[in-house]
Parts: sequence; structure tokens; C-alpha cells
Amino acid sequence: MSFSVFLASAARVVRSFYFLTGVSFLVWMFVFDANDLLKQYDMYKKWRELQTEKEYYLTNIETVKKERAELLSSPELLEKFARERYIMKRPGEDVFILVPQEEE
Repeated sequence: MSFSVFLASAARVVRSFYFLTGVSFLVWMFVFDANDLLKQYDMYKKWRELQTEKEYYLTNIETVKKERAELLSSPELLEKFARERYIMKRPGEDVFILVPQEEE
């Protein structure tokens, strides 16, 4: 089979109705469709970002659950947490907040 015979058979296939229809369908789906390749890639990137966000929040939830269990188990820890985080005080106490100075 020589190259010219191969070229002639390839030209016949390229001019085929089914080949042209298939190629035009693929071009339409990959370029002009509402869910083209670019949008699919953007949606995949967004999905990956949401997956990492989900992992962050799941680990954060586990940390908060552990802290909550510790706080509910010990009144001393609960008082320490309230004093440090929410600057709560007992009646008659004065609270002084020391903020470190920033170096210039």
C-alpha cells in the first residue's frame, strides 16, 4: 500500500458523513456546550478547594469536640477557659489585661 493510496482512503474517510458528524459533535461538546472543557476544569478546581475546606472543618470539629469534653469534665478548666478567652471575673475582682508592646 503506497502513501497515495493511503491518502486517498483517508480522504474518503474524512469526507464521510459519519466522521464529519462525529467530529462536529465532539467540537460542539468540548467547545460550545454549556459544560465545555474549561467549565469542567473550573468546576473540578472548585471541587478540590471544597474538599480541602471540608477536611479543615472536619479536623476543626474534632478539636472543638475534644476541648468541649475536657471543659465539661472539669470545673477548674471551665473557669480557666472563661477567664482567658472571655475575660470573665468573679464579683469584686479587677482584671488587668497585659498586651505586649510591638517592637519598632
